[in-house]
Amino acid sequence: MTGVTAGAILPDCEHRLAGWALLWADLEPVPADEPAIAALCASVTASVRTRHTLESLSSDPTVSGIRKLFRAAGTDPTRYRPSNEALLRRLLKGEEMPRISPIVDLNNCLSAELAVPVCVMDVRHLEPPFVFRAGAPDEAYESLRGPFALEGKPLLVDALGPADTPITGGVRVKVRDDSDRALLVAYMPRGTGVEERAAATLESLLARASVATLRAWGITT
Repeated sequence: MTGVTAGAILPDCEHRLAGWALLWADLEPVPADEPAIAALCASVTASVRTRHTLESLSSDPTVSGIRKLFRAAGTDPTRYRPSNEALLRRLLKGEEMPRISPIVDLNNCLSAELAVPVCVMDVRHLEPPFVFRAGAPDEAYESLRGPFALEGKPLLVDALGPADTPITGGVRVKVRDDSDRALLVAYMPRGTGVEERAAATLESLLARASVATLRAWGITT
């Protein structure tokens, strides 16, 4: 871990899926500057459109790396699209960056910048330690899309059960208006170089639109 402050969350995560690196960031929301967030979302959207096209997206090393890891876990990424790819495709089709809440907007901007799935979870509803594994047969949870079968999906689990998958987030850990602490996780393919720039990218986004204090960050593999 680097940049750790007193009382920061230091995630303990057992990896049972090979090839992944997870960026963990302990965030404390602060009053947000709405014009700065809007400007950040617009800037990131413009950046995505200069770096990618719908036709070239699947050949991007990071995007294709995520797809390979989905297949290795037991999931067809063309049927269950990784959240990063779903977001990037929306932006490349001309839609704007979705605006939900300041910290979720930050989450989406980081996902678009890194081209990897990113989630943000309410710390109050998490209980470490964590395990990153494939979903088991008959395993399911209530996702932001409704009931969601988890078999063969890359899955982040805490002591209370399934918490998040890099397809759609879990309702239990959803960040709400009164959330005063959040844990951000970026799911990255190892060997593509994205893990080397992930934390710096997050810090840069926070410098451009201060929606949270970064109390700590770290990477597990």
